[in-house]
Amino acid sequence: MSLFDLSGKVALLTGASKGMGLQMATALAEQGATVVISARKMDQLTAAAESINAAVGAERAIPVACNVGYKDQLAELVQTARAKAGPIDIVVGNAGVNPYYGPTSEIPDEAYEKTMSANVQSNLWLAQLVAPDMIASGKGSMMFTSSVGAFKPSLKLGTYGMSKLALIGLVRNLAAEFGPKGIRVNAICPGLIRTDFARELWDKPEVAAKITAEIPLRRLGEPEDFKGLAVFLASDASRYMTGQALTVCGGSNMWT
Repeated sequence: MSLFDLSGKVALLTGASKGMGLQMATALAEQGATVVISARKMDQLTAAAESINAAVGAERAIPVACNVGYKDQLAELVQTARAKAGPIDIVVGNAGVNPYYGPTSEIPDEAYEKTMSANVQSNLWLAQLVAPDMIASGKGSMMFTSSVGAFKPSLKLGTYGMSKLALIGLVRNLAAEFGPKGIRVNAICPGLIRTDFARELWDKPEVAAKITAEIPLRRLGEPEDFKGLAVFLASDASRYMTGQALTVCGGSNMWT
C-alpha cells in the first residue's frame, strides 16, 4: 500500500465540486492527501468538502472558488492553496466547458474562444503556476482530463474534441519540458461518463441502451471509476509514467 500512500501531499483540483472531480478528490484524501478543491460555485464546493471530510474522518478538504477561464483567479487559487495547505505536489485539471453543440464550421467566435481558453489555455496557466513548487521538491504529478472525443471527428461535438486533442498535445509538451525536473504530466481520456456535464448524451433510456450495447463492459462509466486512476497517477505507483493519454472508456475506444 505504500506505493499509493499520499500522506503529507497537497493536491489541487479544478472542476471538483461534483462528478469525476469530486470522486478523484475523495480518493486522494482517502490516501492521506490534503485536497484543495475548486469550482465556480462556493456553495457546491462547501458541500463537496464536507462530504470528503466525512468520508475520510478528518479535515483534509479545503474549498476555494475559482473560474479557470480567468488567469488572475487561477493565480489567486494557487496562492490560497499554498497559504492554507502548503506547496503543491499534485494537480488535477478537471474543469472544462462545452458551450456549443453543432458543426465546427459554424461555431461562433465567442464559443470557440471560450472552449479553447477553458479546456486548453487554463491548464497551461495552471501548470505554469504550480510548477515552481514541484521543481523545488524535485518531483510532482499533474493530470488533466481530456476525452475520447480527442480521437475522432464529430458533427456535433467537434470543437470540444479538438480542444481535448490540443490538451493531449499540451500534456506531452509539458511532460517533455518538465520531465528533467522530476515532474510527470499525463492525460485522462474518459469515455461517456454518467455525469451532469454529459447528461445530454446519456439521459434518454433508448440512447443509453444503444450506447451501452456498443461498450464491451456493457455499461456507461461512473465518476467513481476514476478514483483509482487518480491515486495511481498521483502516487509513486506511476513514477515512471509521463506524457501518456490513458483511455478509460469500458473498451469503447480500444480500436482507435
